[in-house]
Amino acid sequence: MTPIKKIPKIMYPLAMDNWNGEELEAIQHVIASNRFSMGYQVAEFEKEIALKFGSKHVVMVNSGSSANLLMLTAIKILLSGKFTNASNIIVPAVSWSTTYTPAFYLGYKLKFVDVDTNHFGLTAEKVREAVDENTVAILTVNLLGSASDLFGLKSLAEELGIFLLEDNCESLGASLGEKFTGTFGSMGSHSSFFSHHINTMEGGWVTTDDSDIYEILLSLRAHGWSRGLPVNSKLRTNEKQDWFSSQFEFILPGMNFRPLEMEAAIGRVQLAKVDVMLQQRRQNAEFFLRAMEAIPRVRAQKPIGESSWFAFAMIFESPKMRKLVAEKLKTNGIECRPIVTGNFTRQPVLKYLQHEIHGDLAIADNLHFSGLYIGNHPSPLEKEISQTISLVADLVEKMH
Repeated sequence: MTPIKKIPKIMYPLAMDNWNGEELEAIQHVIASNRFSMGYQVAEFEKEIALKFGSKHVVMVNSGSSANLLMLTAIKILLSGKFTNASNIIVPAVSWSTTYTPAFYLGYKLKFVDVDTNHFGLTAEKVREAVDENTVAILTVNLLGSASDLFGLKSLAEELGIFLLEDNCESLGASLGEKFTGTFGSMGSHSSFFSHHINTMEGGWVTTDDSDIYEILLSLRAHGWSRGLPVNSKLRTNEKQDWFSSQFEFILPGMNFRPLEMEAAIGRVQLAKVDVMLQQRRQNAEFFLRAMEAIPRVRAQKPIGESSWFAFAMIFESPKMRKLVAEKLKTNGIECRPIVTGNFTRQPVLKYLQHEIHGDLAIADNLHFSGLYIGNHPSPLEKEISQTISLVADLVEKMH
């Protein structure tokens, strides 16, 4: 009889629950209100997010993935009459799947560009080399809490007259200069999934300072109708309609990305303590970076600006070393995973996506084959980090 394999107890998970009684109380308030779909709580959460992170407009949706789809749909609408099958978007070779998959549904071509060896994001220098006459947007990703080259990319986008979009789902609260990530481009997507900086179960939002884009996002979020838009919105038809007909005037090819009131109510509670949670993440990061000094043959991510430290990446000398470390961590109850998806151009789904690869993607490959990350949480992790680094250091030393 084959013995049952013992599953190690998770000592150091990738993600942890950070709720307390306040979040549960917020849920009960929503239940008592008997209003569950998008309403008062969503509107208040949008106002509070806008004020906190310095955006003129916020549109909450049901996930960060939907936020990406909404952003790229809005760009296609703005390009109406100019959009062709060759219209392409510059994207980094390392990110989550739903940075890329909206292109499949919307008809964009993706142009994959290698990432920076330190912060793991796009740089203006590499993007400039990949841009062509059919490039309509740069979709940069602020990875694992670090800004990408946002000042350079913003300047390049303005010079070329194309859109800069930010996937900021992993970097809420990060900043570059005096500005928060997710607010440099025409739009920025954000996520409040369970493992992210604030946790509303599922949820996300789009930030923008452009009022015309804001109105497009509002309509796209809810069926493509005009309900909820300003009376003088440019999106409304010129025909005068009575109150009965105007309730169901459909002006854009929208879907239903509306969030729940519970998610927004929880988000408001989480937002009130986000500064404390970010401070703890940064304290954990300081401890992690000091501990990493004991392993000279392993490197960590080097963020630019002030990172919000979504997680802790480690890049090893070889794929063999990464494999052995990953197995060692798993055996000791320490969860680890690839750096996001690794080099996404190596994923089998790529066969469905119209795309082009610019250059050799050597850095993305290095992250893909020789990198992993462990979790960071808004609670003290000195014990967990110490044990992890000790295991890694011991294994690396034995391999030399």
